[in-house]
Amino acid sequence: MPIRFLSQMTAIPRTEQANLHIGIVLTFVAGALNAGGFLAIGQYTSHITGLVSSFADHIVLRNFELAGIAALSWVAFASGAATTALLVNFLRQIDIRNLYAIPLLTEAVLILLFGAFGGTLKQHELADVSLAVITLCFTMGLQNALITKISRAEIRTTHLTGLTTDLGIEIGKLLYLNSDRPRHKRVAVLANLKKLRIHASLIASFIVGGIAGAFSFNYAGFISAVPLSFVLAAIAIAPFLRRL
Repeated sequence: MPIRFLSQMTAIPRTEQANLHIGIVLTFVAGALNAGGFLAIGQYTSHITGLVSSFADHIVLRNFELAGIAALSWVAFASGAATTALLVNFLRQIDIRNLYAIPLLTEAVLILLFGAFGGTLKQHELADVSLAVITLCFTMGLQNALITKISRAEIRTTHLTGLTTDLGIEIGKLLYLNSDRPRHKRVAVLANLKKLRIHASLIASFIVGGIAGAFSFNYAGFISAVPLSFVLAAIAIAPFLRRL
């Protein structure tokens, strides 16, 4: 049943399969918003390393308005992560059965607002575009902290640096030729094929999401964010529907 499948993505206790399923969905969403958002507002919103670097560049070049936007974007990403932590810990204290539905629904609402009202932004208006960038950075911070909480820091969804590094490590282990020395004098180097599949799946999902997001934002505009919002909202409310 679709409702049962969706509800398992945020269920407690967690399973590796559920972590992978929600990870794939969220990496797709992050890829779509990151690539599509760049076409819409001219700024990547989950690349925090790039934001900090651009902050330093703009300070040196005395573009203080752009430096301020970069700084606020970093603060927004951190605030989004903090919001997830506050929500999850509060919901845990009051003994809510599904800890992750509310943060996920919050993300869905933010993406819906971006998709519904993004078309009113004026590309030449610095304040309008800055607000959109900060909103998406907050959303990406919220999402990254959410999947970190859900998977116990095993999965990241808004950037590929760590995933690509882990993938490369496992590929290196896979290609390593173990020595023929006696067993008691060597330690075999073996790749973790399960991790390899997980990292490859998440990277592929981000890439597919990026292509889909870029294509849809290029041809349909901000409204392309609305289906992403509906998907997250469906996952968030599925446990309640299942209980009903």
